[in-house]
Amino acid sequence: RRNRRLTWPSGTSRPMCEAPTAGRPSSFSDDVADDICERIADGESLRSICAADGMPNKATVFRWLRGNEAFRDQYVRAKEAQAEALADEIVDIADDGHNDWMKRRYGEDERWVENGEAIQRSRLRVDARKWVASKLLPKKYGDRQMLEHSGPDGGPIEGKITIEVVTGDEG
Repeated sequence: RRNRRLTWPSGTSRPMCEAPTAGRPSSFSDDVADDICERIADGESLRSICAADGMPNKATVFRWLRGNEAFRDQYVRAKEAQAEALADEIVDIADDGHNDWMKRRYGEDERWVENGEAIQRSRLRVDARKWVASKLLPKKYGDRQMLEHSGPDGGPIEGKITIEVVTGDEG
């Protein structure tokens, strides 16, 4: 391999070594925006949507979000629906136990044993979805935090009222 210096052609903002982004839409399209929001609402990540053929890259979608209020509102609703889809997936994953057990051969004997790897993977999938749902809809899926007020050394808060009586006699 030869070391060569990469340069930008005059008047361009992209290095010559980058592939052109032909085929990716960069102008806003209602149809593409609807497709993106529908797929997000179904639980798909923006990263995987933008990796698909014919879809804009993430930077383009973020530019659309900054510049198009209607798309931004639609995207927010899609993200809220995504939290609901993730909650549904959590139940499906938790209820699916088809890989929890496997047959193992011990000499002539065959036994069913717990498949710890599958169980751990399911736990990870559930935890990841719970975390994302708690960030998308914190009031519904976030951890509740309670604040408790107390006085010194954990004791009760003491209230103090001072009453000052002022009379008209200043003599």
